[in-house]
Amino acid sequence: MERMAAQPSWLVKDAPWDEVPLAHSLVGFATAYDFLYEYLNKGQQERFLQVIGNASRLMYEKSYVRGWGFQYLHNHQPTNCVALLTGSLVYMTQGYLQEAYLWTKQVLSIMEKSMVLLQDVTDGSLYEGVAYGTYTTRSLFQYMFLVQRHFDISHFDHPWLLKHFAFLYRTILPGFQRTVAIADSNYNWFYGPESQLVFLDRYVLRNGSGNWLADLIHQNRVTDGPGQAGKGQRWCTLHTEFIWYDPGLIPKPPSDFGTSQLHHFEDWGVVTYGSALPADTNRSFLSFKSGKLGGRAIFDIVHKNKYKEWIKGWRNFNAGHEHPDQNTFTFAPNGVPFITEALYGPKYTLLNNAVLFGSVLSGSCFKPWAGQVTEACDSKWLKYKVGLAADAQGKVEAAMERQGMVFIRGEGHSAYNPELKIRNFQRNLLLLHPQLLLLVDHIHLDPDSPTRAMSAFFHNTELPFQDTKVDGVHGAFVSHGEDKYKMFWMDDTGYSNRGILGYWNYPRGYPYNGSNYVNVTMPLRYPHTRVAYIFFGPGVDVQSFSLRGDDQRVDIYLATKDHTYTIYLLTGEVTSKPLFAMVLLDHKKIVFEKAAAVMESSPEEVEEYVNVMEDNLQHVKPVFQQMERHILGRVLNTASFRKTAERLLQFSDKKKTEEVIEKMFAMSKKQGKGKAGKKVNLGEKLSESLPDIFAQIEVSENKERQRTSKRVYEDSPEEGDADSRAFMDYADGRKNRKGGFVKGRKFKEVHMVATAGSEGLSSTASYIRLFLLLNTATFFLLLAVLLTRFQRGRSLHTQRCFYTILLIDCFILLYLYSSCSHTQC
Repeated sequence: MERMAAQPSWLVKDAPWDEVPLAHSLVGFATAYDFLYEYLNKGQQERFLQVIGNASRLMYEKSYVRGWGFQYLHNHQPTNCVALLTGSLVYMTQGYLQEAYLWTKQVLSIMEKSMVLLQDVTDGSLYEGVAYGTYTTRSLFQYMFLVQRHFDISHFDHPWLLKHFAFLYRTILPGFQRTVAIADSNYNWFYGPESQLVFLDRYVLRNGSGNWLADLIHQNRVTDGPGQAGKGQRWCTLHTEFIWYDPGLIPKPPSDFGTSQLHHFEDWGVVTYGSALPADTNRSFLSFKSGKLGGRAIFDIVHKNKYKEWIKGWRNFNAGHEHPDQNTFTFAPNGVPFITEALYGPKYTLLNNAVLFGSVLSGSCFKPWAGQVTEACDSKWLKYKVGLAADAQGKVEAAMERQGMVFIRGEGHSAYNPELKIRNFQRNLLLLHPQLLLLVDHIHLDPDSPTRAMSAFFHNTELPFQDTKVDGVHGAFVSHGEDKYKMFWMDDTGYSNRGILGYWNYPRGYPYNGSNYVNVTMPLRYPHTRVAYIFFGPGVDVQSFSLRGDDQRVDIYLATKDHTYTIYLLTGEVTSKPLFAMVLLDHKKIVFEKAAAVMESSPEEVEEYVNVMEDNLQHVKPVFQQMERHILGRVLNTASFRKTAERLLQFSDKKKTEEVIEKMFAMSKKQGKGKAGKKVNLGEKLSESLPDIFAQIEVSENKERQRTSKRVYEDSPEEGDADSRAFMDYADGRKNRKGGFVKGRKFKEVHMVATAGSEGLSSTASYIRLFLLLNTATFFLLLAVLLTRFQRGRSLHTQRCFYTILLIDCFILLYLYSSCSHTQC
């Protein structure tokens, strides 16, 4: 703590615009201060408290102008808000009530809006994926705990929270070491999830399932190699896990544990099958993603103009960590990752298990191929705010299990540029056997479509693909020990093109080096083309594979050593039978009927949502008023009474403050001569004699915020860049550099000092602004005089002197403009 307190700033050199690293330091430092307070000497208590105050003050100011103050349900928001809340609670207990009150109200005004909006997320998911989801819940659960403990605001029956266990339970691959890696992700969780699971068990589930899953994850933790916890996240949830753990809840698995279950996250647009099982033969995992950008709740809030008192379109959300990944899937037969996500990398369509289309459209990252409209060619973050990207979406049309087989269908044409004239891009998955997956892409083109080819990508982040070919059908495989996991492909004319195998290297600055891939390119025909892929593990021996189709359907024939499969897949918009597909397994018939299709729905806006938020904010003031009485009662007849009173009133009117303190001090001395038994009552009386210090500071703060409300929000596209570095476990050879580059702009090392000196920066900026305005006026005045009075009749010497003065003034003007730019005046 001494070393941290000595640092001039907790912002980081490589991302001085980002408060997230500061928030991590603040929440850790303030928590340690609270835990260790009685073990610190007086000097340390005061010095460390000043550091907490300075950091909290900076966070409070930034909450009004930075994205995390108004971009809801994004991982930065709870992270930074809980840091500010923790700092304000520490400040409150030390008697700095007015500032702590403002900070607390600001945190709650942000987070309580998020809690209202989160009610629209009906499946318990978080759109940023499992990894960043644990980043969010690490702080979100602390927020719920703290506001219930200190302000009696309970969110433990929140409808999203009631469903959140499924987000952790239904996304784990067999073996309990990896999770679905949708969006920016590592192999599993950034934070926890043991802490989050014991929280859910204690405050929500009360059935032992949270403790059970936390134990299993802990037992199966990877300690070395891919999947191990990052050094920066490994220990920082231990204290909350300890605080929230309830030993009275005997670990007990959910009732369906041990059998493969199909689960559809309707808001997230994700389907999983076979999660949270022991790693074993035929314990396979399948996932599929096709949903709305940002998830259904956020997408519909933006596009249906819901919560319009708070939300002004995509500006209030941040989907930067998502990927261009509509109609993507993963497959892990026997729990072995065969087709995987490509983890935290550039936002290219080809770095997902997705499809590109041949095109000469402008704006494509890899001409002549066009990916999904949200892919970003020159940024680490997904495009989502404007243009076609703002409306991108996919859709899960079917997800069902019948007699041990799974059928999933997604529609993804709305994720691509309409100029491609793709009428349908339908992706069908049929899990015929735990180790045998059939994937069929159906592409229906409009008559004037310019595209005549498709290019599909399949990834494995660890195992390289190798080429293979059987009876003229091209394929690829990966080796896992002695076992081989294979894939083959062909279209509905029997054509099979050789795939391109390779490794895609990520640029410097990402947590991972890259991904192995198979790239399969096939021709497209009008009006429709079907391409089928089969994926199977070592327990299945495929002996023949063929397909043929017509306008309504495609028929696939598969023969293995043990079984024959005939699949009738109905792909037309209007079909002769109300079916998605029918499978004949030997002499058994399995039907996937359209009656079980996924139905479109969207939750209604929360009634009286502004009042819901305001009602919870009303819980804050009484707590601070009670704290005010407690503090005054504690210091009666002590030498620190005047100092404490001044601290309580430090932001009130100076003249009135002195009068009130003198009155309070006189009452205190008078009480000292009386009976000691009335001290507590006098504390309350003293508090009543005070002006409403919280109403005073709220009024003055509101005036100040209204005066500065025209300031432009700092909504930097680079926001979040620092947290990608936090997950790197390799050494960065550029650590000792003097400066850095962001999008071609060089910046010097910046120290945004979180001390009292920061107040000096704002006053300096004011002076610079004043001198800049005056000098600008002077410059134009001199220029006007030169043009009107000095054109004729003046000596050459006089004109030279005047030009010299004007030139000097020009240099002064440039210097002031540069200084103003650096101080953001």
